[in-house]
Amino acid sequence: MIELLAALSASAAAGIRIALPLLVIGLLYGGALWSQVPVLSHITPSIALGILTFWSVAELIISKSRLGQRLLQAIELLFSPFVGAILGMAVARAAGEPSWLIWLLGGVGGLLALVLQLVQLGWSYRLRRVPLWVMFAQDTLCVLLVLFAFDAPSQGGLIALLLLWLAIRSSKEWHRWYRSQAKPGARGEPRRYKQEPD
Repeated sequence: MIELLAALSASAAAGIRIALPLLVIGLLYGGALWSQVPVLSHITPSIALGILTFWSVAELIISKSRLGQRLLQAIELLFSPFVGAILGMAVARAAGEPSWLIWLLGGVGGLLALVLQLVQLGWSYRLRRVPLWVMFAQDTLCVLLVLFAFDAPSQGGLIALLLLWLAIRSSKEWHRWYRSQAKPGARGEPRRYKQEPD
């Protein structure tokens, strides 16, 4: 159970940023854990750290402008399931779990990361401009989730589950809001008769 919560915590970090969680693992937990990370364990650590450092700095800087947010979200949406799966599998490998559980946690982690990315994308389009303090809070939460995955997995897993609950609530609220815009006779077809974009 603890391993599941740890994997969820690490994968939720990938649902916020994709390079930053991997960089934190490489810098703080060193070669012993790095060798457990699928795909990246086959790359020379100095090259992998260089690439991750460059991409993390780009994530931190680009995410603060509106155009940069759009570009970054498109890239993160593509890669977040992959990175979420990698992080979930790395945590399971470090805990010495059997092979079938490692793959299962990787799949769950990839799905969680994708869901969180989709919700972030939805909020950015709904709000048009995400406040700067939210961006800094996301960066901080991403680092904390990685730290919690290895040092306090119960708390990290609970935060990840809370984020998943908020994601589900957000999607239900968006669906309700979208349907409420339709005219009374067209609740099943909210786009009908609409003149303005969503």
